[in-house]
This record gives sequence, structure tokens and C-alpha cells, in this order.
Amino acid sequence: MLLLAPSGGGKSTLLAALAGLHDPESSGRSKGTVLVDGRDPRQARLRTGLVLQDPQSQLVMARAGDDVAFGLENHGVPRERMWQRVDEALAAVGFPYGRDRPTAALSGGEQQRLALAGVLALRPGLLLLDEPTAQLDPAGAALVRDVLARVRGTTLLLVEHRVAEALPLVDRVVVLEPGGGVVVDGPPAAVFAEHGAALAARGVWVPGLPVPRRRAAGAPGAAVLTAAGLRHPRLRSRLPDLVLRAGEAVALTGPNGAGKSTCARMVGGLVRPADGELAPPLHRWPARALAGFAGSVFQDPEHQFLSRTVADELELGPLRLGSAPATARRRRDELLARLQLEHLAEANPFTLSGGEQRRLSVGTALATRPQLLVLDEPTFGQDARTWLELLDLLAGLRDDGAALLAVTHDEAFAEALADRTVVLGGEVAPAGAGVGSGAGADSAPAATVPS
Repeated sequence: MLLLAPSGGGKSTLLAALAGLHDPESSGRSKGTVLVDGRDPRQARLRTGLVLQDPQSQLVMARAGDDVAFGLENHGVPRERMWQRVDEALAAVGFPYGRDRPTAALSGGEQQRLALAGVLALRPGLLLLDEPTAQLDPAGAALVRDVLARVRGTTLLLVEHRVAEALPLVDRVVVLEPGGGVVVDGPPAAVFAEHGAALAARGVWVPGLPVPRRRAAGAPGAAVLTAAGLRHPRLRSRLPDLVLRAGEAVALTGPNGAGKSTCARMVGGLVRPADGELAPPLHRWPARALAGFAGSVFQDPEHQFLSRTVADELELGPLRLGSAPATARRRRDELLARLQLEHLAEANPFTLSGGEQRRLSVGTALATRPQLLVLDEPTFGQDARTWLELLDLLAGLRDDGAALLAVTHDEAFAEALADRTVVLGGEVAPAGAGVGSGAGADSAPAATVPS
């Protein structure tokens, strides 16, 4: 079953309830009944496996093999069978390292593969997957879908925004109504043929939905930042030379583990390079000066929230940089409306859904109108409507003269926004085509692809 809904529509909440992680009596707001094998899900946890939207939140051990073995130990699997199942699960998801790889050294996409391996090793009767390919490169996402296609004897409930790619896996599509209820339930072909236009209007991703391209209003201007020969201890080779210009959007793509997020953090001044030249040297700037020049969107949005409410979070940056309170409030209100977060203005940022947190993290970076904006997977967890709004927002910032660098596995987003694509550890793709991944990791060269 493929489970669809607009961002914030309750998909992750339903998966958590089915996994027995939600106590309906604790909130006082839940209605209805959830049963697994006819029982309360909390009494059927040995039958369910859940891969969370944020893989980091379900990795519990220091070494990869131990993390996959952790669930098997808790299920009482005999030791003589345990390590065979660990190795089979790691191989099935294409995990590129051995059992001893430190989990702290993994990229976001590698963490996602490891989390999936840990659940597959348990051979659950009900497999719950929340955006399992969102942080994977195209080759890794295809491998995971192939693994899922070969799973037998298991009920699969999948939340996925890559709808067209997921359809061969599913027999049924269910679309949730935000706030409760089901809009549509049926075979995929019938659902999208009969209700495709209405679902697209609600913000649900529909196969074949056209994506507009947002080309730059003019030619790129002067260089805003230049990076040459940057090196970091976590990477085996230097990163490519990079020039980011005013009025230009650059997409940074490549296989998981190629160093994209590390590159973004160095370019944004958040990580000090071990070697190489960065001009201006943002990593040496004081925090106030850096915040006035560059904005960063982290791969994990929770790592950058500082305030009690969504509204306060969007005001924080402008106020710290000296904006008048009335100016900060106007910018806050503009972003709340454009990011469709108005109804969550007084909510705590940590209570938002994954897609809502991602929009808020982008909003906090946009609030100060930076000259340089560095984004790590900015479209993660977005429905079609909010995806398009983010595209328009970023295109507008670019056309106002900012330089953008976006780390992304979202090929449609790169094709829609980027004026140029830099591929780490991959092969050059034709101009305007999706960027394929290569076999190399940190040691492979980069290639620049005009869009």
C-alpha cells in the first residue's frame, strides 16, 4: 500500500501508531481504533518493523553491524544465525562498508540504508517505511526499491514522494484527509486516472505532474564565493574548485558518501577546511558577520532550531542582525504565508512533521535575505504544492542577486532551478538530463554540468 497525503497530513503519525509508538490515551485528541493482527499495536511490536523519516533517530550502536544485530538480539535470535542475517541485510541494501564501520561516520543516505537493513533483518510481518529513499542517490534508491520488490510474506505500507518510481511496488493507493479520514482508496491506475487532477490540487504528488522550470532572470554576476582545493579529514580527496556567483543557482549532486554535505558545511563557513582556500574565509568570520552574509539549511532541520515557536524562529535571525521589530514581523508573516506555516505559528518547531520542519529551516535561512544560501536536501518531505512554493522562493532569491548552492538527490528540483550542476564522485550527464550516480565515493573527481 502507498500512503499519500499533503505535507503534515498525518502519514508519519499513522505509521508510528501502527508500530505501537503512539499511546492514544496520552494525547487525549486521538479518535478511532488501530489494530495489528487484531490486537493493540503495542502488543504486536514483534510483528512490525518501522523505518523512520530521520534515520539518525533510530541508529543506536557505534558500529554498523552491531546496529543491525541490536534488534535481532532483542528478538532472541540465536547467535549462530544472527551474523548471517546481519550480513544478508547489509548486502541487500547495498551498504558499502563492513560491520565495523562507525555509524557516526556515515552520510545521511548511508544511515538510511543501515536503518533499513536493521528492520529487514527482523523479517517483520508488517513493514512500515517513511520516505525510505528520500536521502538516497538515484542508484541507491533504485536498489532499495529492488530489495522491497523481492520481499515476500510481508505487508508493506509505504510513504513516498517519488510516486512514479514506487508504483511498481504497490497494489493499492490510500490518500489521507488531513485531520482524519480517507479521500481515496483503490488500485493505483484507477486512483490516478479518476482523481489525479483533484489530488494534485490538494498538493498530493501525482505521476506525470509537470514541473515548471525556473531559469535565472539574467546572466550570473560577480563571484560571491570562491573555493579552491578544499580538504577535510573525513574525505579522502580534495573537493572540486567552485565559484558561486550572484544570481546563480548551483546544484551539488552525487552518490551517498561522496562528501556533498561536508562540502556544503565548508562552503557555508560552518566547518573549517583542513586545507585549501575559501574566499571570503567564512570559517574565520564571527557569527554575527557570517549570519548577515550566508544562510545554511542543514540536512537535519532539528539541528538549527533555537526558539520556542515557529513565529519566533523566523524572527530570530532578522532581530539578531538589527532589524526593527516591525520589519522582522513583516518578514515573518510573509514567510509563514508562503511556506504554508501560518496555522503553526505558535507551535513548537520540534512538534512539526518532517516536511514542515524542512520548510521552517528553509524559512529561517531566507529570513535574513543572505547573499549566499547553502541548502542540504531542501525539498525533503514536501508535497507537490509546498515543493513548488520552495522552488519559487529560491528562484526569487536567486533572481534578486543571491548565490545558491543546493545539495540534492531530487533530480526534478535540480533540473527546475539549477543553472549549473556539480557532480561529486559521478559521471557527467547531458545538459538538462537527470544526473546519474557513479561508483566512486570520495576519491572520484567532480564534473560540472550546465543545465
